Amino acid sequence: MARNRFLVGLIFLVFFVISLLTNILGPIVPDIINTFSASLGAAGFLVFAFFIAYGVMSIPAGFLVERYSEKPVMISAFVAAALGSISFALHPTYKVAFVSLFVIGIGMAMLQVAINPLLRASGGEEYFALNETVAQLVFGSASFLSPWIYSYLVVNLPESAQRSNLILRMLRHVTPADLPWVSLYWIFAAVALAMVVVLSLSRFPAVQHSAEERPGTLAMYKSLMRRRLVWLYFLAIFAYVGCEQGTANWISQFLSHYHGYDPHTTGARAISWFWGLMTAGCFAGAFLLRIFDSRRVLIGAASCAIIMLSLGLFAPASVSVVALPLVGLFASVLWPIIISLALNSVAEYHGSFTGILATAVMGGAIVTVVIGRIGDHVGLRTAMALLYLTFGYIWGVGFWAKPLINNATIGDKGTVSA
Repeated sequence: MARNRFLVGLIFLVFFVISLLTNILGPIVPDIINTFSASLGAAGFLVFAFFIAYGVMSIPAGFLVERYSEKPVMISAFVAAALGSISFALHPTYKVAFVSLFVIGIGMAMLQVAINPLLRASGGEEYFALNETVAQLVFGSASFLSPWIYSYLVVNLPESAQRSNLILRMLRHVTPADLPWVSLYWIFAAVALAMVVVLSLSRFPAVQHSAEERPGTLAMYKSLMRRRLVWLYFLAIFAYVGCEQGTANWISQFLSHYHGYDPHTTGARAISWFWGLMTAGCFAGAFLLRIFDSRRVLIGAASCAIIMLSLGLFAPASVSVVALPLVGLFASVLWPIIISLALNSVAEYHGSFTGILATAVMGGAIVTVVIGRIGDHVGLRTAMALLYLTFGYIWGVGFWAKPLINNATIGDKGTVSA
């Protein structure tokens, strides 16, 4: 089909909104703990509610897209995100937070499944790799921006704040005075509803899925699940998202508890830089992958991430506040390398395999809540040492992975593995 630049731009906007709603959880963890008098484990359980939705919904979302097409699935996803956001903004309690985050997570999972094949169809197959790179840049920019929005609202929303404008005045009327961070969910609701309107008014092409991109049949899933290699890569994705979210979601609380940094300012900025450096790392990783085998890049990046994690956990405050965001820089290349190694290691059923890998995103839920539970008993610093296991597993992938097709590097005459 002909390229549709409007739709490509719309998909980039969807990527931006997904990131905006997803990666705000880290900055608000200290507020969740203080507002609800929650333990570390209870705070982690709210993050669990959001990311477990990916594990629950990723494969069913593929079947929904196959049956109803992308547009109605995407509209339904944003309706779910709006309802979840409004429910918590109106009733900011712990129980409502759990349900609303799960509903928002369901919506985000549906969007993730729908937009990639749509991007391929609307942007052209020959530009898919480029558009995916731009999409990741857009995704990362929203991750960088969302903590700054949070910081702006919690600092300027209280009546005592000197700054005031129409948006702040409107939010003051609907947000509890002692819970300025809850105003974020009114912003999210407005953004989600705006996306419902934009999507409803937009024309979508008919997407023709190749056989490899289709969600597949139950027989395909059963065939894949009998393979040991599939489960090894499932664990790799599980471990990666555990590393990413287990670091990002606890940075602010760690810096506040052990070093006395303000979570509304320094903590939020640290998380912002974590995501910003992760975005920057994608470009450095793309350069390295043109020179070195992806498995060597994986080993090197995982090793550097472990070093930064160690400095973040055990070095003085001035080093820790820099080292923890730097984990994001080195973690940035891990996801694309693991995904490419996984898909290049099987000869068939890539669509079904992708669905299985997508469910492994639940690792962000489980690792975050396990860190919180352990932290309640032995302290957050010791609990975050769990990340050595997840980063260590990823490091090991670089040694046992044997893809059928290696990544092309400068000077290669062929890329098919022996």
